[in-house]
Amino acid sequence: MKKTVFTGSAVAIITPMYPDGSVNYEELNRLVDFQIENGTDAIVACGTTGESATLGDEEHVSVIKAVVDRANGRVPVIAGAGSNDTAYAVWLSREASDLGADALLHVSPYYNKTSQTGLVRHFNAIADATDLPVILYNVPSRTGVNILPETYKELAKHPNIVATKEANGNISAVAQTAALCGEELTIYSGNDDQIVPLLALGGKGVISVLANVAPKQTHQICQLFFEGKTAESTALQLKMLPLINALFSDVNPIPVKEAMNMMGFAAGSCRLPLDSLSESNYLKLAAQMKAAGLMK
Repeated sequence: MKKTVFTGSAVAIITPMYPDGSVNYEELNRLVDFQIENGTDAIVACGTTGESATLGDEEHVSVIKAVVDRANGRVPVIAGAGSNDTAYAVWLSREASDLGADALLHVSPYYNKTSQTGLVRHFNAIADATDLPVILYNVPSRTGVNILPETYKELAKHPNIVATKEANGNISAVAQTAALCGEELTIYSGNDDQIVPLLALGGKGVISVLANVAPKQTHQICQLFFEGKTAESTALQLKMLPLINALFSDVNPIPVKEAMNMMGFAAGSCRLPLDSLSESNYLKLAAQMKAAGLMK
């Protein structure tokens, strides 16, 4: 059986920014401490929520280094290193490995896309590049590419490909993947509104946007389930659903950064082309943050 990178809730941490758009590393350190102090089980740096798409090469590497250094071994740090250019993904993976990341997160190639055989070659080339465990990321709504269960079965043969963050929203496909791969591939939910369903299919946790604002609750959804308290876990999942929906009222991470600002963190704004939250969605988000007891 392959080693599990983490069990429970991993936060897809935001990248806080100053008003001029530069990275606010001081606030990033504060956010890492906040997450660890509130029960988060792992931290993903430079994922979609961390605005990896608009970070320059030096910034991307620097953000990973900052999170690794601040976490200082307290929880695993998973470095987002995905790209639609295999050679670049290999380079970034090696950089993350040199910086001390514990694992890599690799999204399927976007825009230029690829076939299922292309996915196998792409991810195997990445997995060959370092000794780090690789977590795949399937989010067809953003990439236009869906990793099929049969493709997961082939990819799971690589010793370094250990898990997937599954965000295709198709529970039946997740069940098929679990049946085909068994213990060779850990499954994490990539959708905050589907944590319990994926845990019920044998999943080991979630890579979460919600955890940015509610790390204790997101960890608890998982922990309660693992303790056999499935009714309590489900109840908490459903209790958080209105907030989850508000956090996805616009393109991620627009709402979650605004929510962090509401909590008193200096999250700043997103870089263009991501725009600010509309007034109506801001009011909906503020209402749910207040209802959850999270608004400062």
